[in-house]
Amino acid sequence: MAEKDPSAPESEGTTAVTEPAGEEKSGDESGGEEKKEKLQQNVLIQDVGPCRKHIKVTVDRSNVDKLLAEKYKELVGDSWIPGFRKGKAPRKVVVRRFKKEVEDQIKGQLLLASLEQLAEENDVAPLAPPNINPDKLHIPEQGPFVYEFEVEVRPQFDLPDYKGLKLRRPVRTFSDDDVEQETKRVLGQFGQLVPKDGTADKGDYIIADMTTKHGERVVGTSKEVTFRIDDTVTFKDGVANKFGEETVGAKASDTRTVSIRMTDAVADESLKGQTVQAVLEVKDVKRMRLPELTEDFLKEQLGVRSEDQLRERVRLVLERRLEYAQRQSAREQVIAQIAAASTWDLPHDLLVRQSRRALGRRMLEMREAGMSDDEIKARQRLLERDVVNSTALALKEHFVLQKIAEVEKIELDDSEIEAEIEAIADQSGESARRVRAQFEREDMIETLAAQLIERKALNLILENASYEEYPMGQEAGLSSVEAQAVPGEVKDPTAAPPEPKEEEESKP
Repeated sequence: MAEKDPSAPESEGTTAVTEPAGEEKSGDESGGEEKKEKLQQNVLIQDVGPCRKHIKVTVDRSNVDKLLAEKYKELVGDSWIPGFRKGKAPRKVVVRRFKKEVEDQIKGQLLLASLEQLAEENDVAPLAPPNINPDKLHIPEQGPFVYEFEVEVRPQFDLPDYKGLKLRRPVRTFSDDDVEQETKRVLGQFGQLVPKDGTADKGDYIIADMTTKHGERVVGTSKEVTFRIDDTVTFKDGVANKFGEETVGAKASDTRTVSIRMTDAVADESLKGQTVQAVLEVKDVKRMRLPELTEDFLKEQLGVRSEDQLRERVRLVLERRLEYAQRQSAREQVIAQIAAASTWDLPHDLLVRQSRRALGRRMLEMREAGMSDDEIKARQRLLERDVVNSTALALKEHFVLQKIAEVEKIELDDSEIEAEIEAIADQSGESARRVRAQFEREDMIETLAAQLIERKALNLILENASYEEYPMGQEAGLSSVEAQAVPGEVKDPTAAPPEPKEEEESKP
């Protein structure tokens, strides 16, 4: 069932629509194209929950009989029936011989035509194909052909005036020291950990044995885990928001306790959303020895000719990340202002199923902002910390921006997608062909297209907004470790819930 314009008003409660039979041109009236006959069908639409409709369609018997008659007439003329010459078998013999095959074929033909007509003539904007199992439908001996299904639809809400919004915009002028610190972070991926005398500072590393406790219960142990000391450190199954505060100044043989809030990925279901204590027995403190910036290293590893060119590139990355922060801030303010004018809920199962795409859009935006894979991974874990709430916000942004795009008739062509893939490839140092192959393999092309449409819609809002600027402080440090606070099979918090098993039909 094709998607309809979600900006059109949608029926509330129960709506019954009778679609009269008739003929209409498929295309231009003067084109002489073949007329398409419409079905005589009655459509009953009911609200059965947030973003969910129950639809019952009744196709008039006259349409069923007409299609059956045409098909049997064709078979009478073409079929070979033992004991009869070709085309001479009586109709009732042909019917008896091919009844099941014909009804299955007509059923599929009716269903397809009916759904197409339903999408064209009713204000239903589905988020996914309808949950119809054709094998469970049948054409009755008498009476109309009836089928019904439930479908998730886009939320309906009114758009307030989104032009001329008043927004606050963070601004910052990056100093040479900012560029130096970011350059060290970039070079760190090529560096070497070496012993450090004294205590650990931000940016240093500690190697520690970790024992995780929930109350008095030990829920996990890990040996010799390497941590970079940043403000926030993300684990595979949790987030330590005050890691830097709790570990700066540590030295070998010290014991430090770090609070970790568990995410939906934790192996132990009872610990979801809980805060556990990780006791770190520090074994060693190390610092990062950065590589020597030789001409060969700069060219081969970083694709630049000099240290000055490297710093110019780093400054551009910082500017791009500032633009990302500005756009994220603007998005949040736009959604807050629009959401304040209308209230609409999203069902929990929809949020869970859509979470992967929502996170995919966020990761694409981070990649475009020039963030490294490690930083994207760390930020992704922050989003997964409360995956349902973060997805609800992302989906509301998506629906609002998509609706604005449709109202403003914002479109996208293939060349824009290719240009974006080339830009991402250039940032990552990979070929455009490899990036496209990765996007196709991960089913991300559609996500990229949606993200580009949303960017255009957001640009339109931002171009028509007025701004109050305020200084943005230095971003908190963020890093990730591959360790888990709680051992066990890590769950994917963005995975769709399993499909409910159909109950076996009762046997006689």
